[in-house]
Amino acid sequence: MIYIRSGVFLFGLAIFSFGISLTINMQHLGLHPWDVLSVAMYDKVGLSIGSWNIIIGIVLICVALILDRTYVKLGTFINAVIVGSLVDFYLWLDFLPTASHTWTDIVIISLGIIIMGVGGGVYNSAGVGSGPRDGFMLSISDRTGYSIGRVRIVTELGVLVIGLLIGGPVFIFTFIFTFIQSPIFQFVYLKCVETLHQIERRVRGENTRAI
Repeated sequence: MIYIRSGVFLFGLAIFSFGISLTINMQHLGLHPWDVLSVAMYDKVGLSIGSWNIIIGIVLICVALILDRTYVKLGTFINAVIVGSLVDFYLWLDFLPTASHTWTDIVIISLGIIIMGVGGGVYNSAGVGSGPRDGFMLSISDRTGYSIGRVRIVTELGVLVIGLLIGGPVFIFTFIFTFIQSPIFQFVYLKCVETLHQIERRVRGENTRAI
């Protein structure tokens, strides 16, 4: 069972990272608040966008470990490293469409957001571990008693302000990211969870018959 879930987890991370890379190439239209921060740090300090994704992820994991270890698993660390590494890898391959500053950029960034929603739903359905950002926000929610939705809004708004002050790419799509990504994430997540349960029941049934 663990092999199936691990495969789904890694496959989802690959899809999710691809979506991030696609949106980064259209950053003039705006990015997700966390990616705004990564790009801002890359522009100001150097390293790479993926490296900052990893660094920020590790910092959030450390905070989550202090607040509540419930949401930090091995998959959480793997998530931080793989997503950042794959984002750099996809950008290094230089095969993704670049900004043309025409209507096609809107189509491409929308596609990237959809892909992120699909990838997020897939890797989370495996139950291997929350992403660093999700684990961080869930741990704060548990510690403060505030709803997850409120914590997410406040956290991402704070990250957005920091990224904006540093000079990150904030524009209209920064504010509509959630409206596109979240419904797709939820739909894919629920479908994948259901499918994984069906596969596991089938495998257990076959193993029982074999005995």
